[in-house]
Amino acid sequence: MIRHLSLFSATLFVSSFLLSSPGSSQEHNPYTSLQDREIRALSQAEMEGLLEGAGLGMALTAELNGVPGPLHVLELATELELTPEQRDATERLFDRMNARAREIGQEILDSEAELERRFRHQHMDPETLAELGRRIAVLRGDLRVTHLQAHLDMLPILTPDQVEQYLDLRGYDTLGVDDQEMDHGHHPHL
Repeated sequence: MIRHLSLFSATLFVSSFLLSSPGSSQEHNPYTSLQDREIRALSQAEMEGLLEGAGLGMALTAELNGVPGPLHVLELATELELTPEQRDATERLFDRMNARAREIGQEILDSEAELERRFRHQHMDPETLAELGRRIAVLRGDLRVTHLQAHLDMLPILTPDQVEQYLDLRGYDTLGVDDQEMDHGHHPHL
C-alpha cells in the first residue's frame, strides 16, 4: 500500500510538473530577453567594448601575473612617478594598442553581424558557418594577442621598482612572481 501511494505521488508530481512546464519554460528561459539585441549573442557592453578597443578581460593573464598594462599605468602615472619619457612611451604604446584593438573589434562585430544575419534569415550552410566561425576565432585571438602584447611591451618602459609599486597600487600580492625572475631586464621569463 505504501509503495502504491509512493508511485501515485510520483506520478502526480510528474504530471503536475509537465502541465505547468509550458508557461514556466518561457519565464525561466534566460535567452528570451536576448532576442531584441542587434547581435543577439553579444551584450551591448561587449559590442561597445569591441568598438572602443577595451580589454574586456583579454589581458588578465598578464595583469594577474605581474605584467602591467598601459592603460592602468597611465591611470597611475602620478603615483608611479613616470618620467616625461615614460609617459610619452606609455601613451604611444596605448594609442597603438587601442587603434589596433578597435580595428579588430570592428572586424569581429562585422563577422558576428554576418553570422547573426545568416542564422536569422536561415541562410546558413556548413561551409559558411565553418568560415565565419574560424574568422571570428582568429580575430578574437588576434585581439587578445594585441592586448597581451601591450602588457609585454610595457615592461621595458618601467623600472622594477615601478612594476612592484604598480602591483601594490593595484592591490595585488607578488602574484607568484619571484623577485629573482623580475630582475632579468624586467621580464619574468615570458
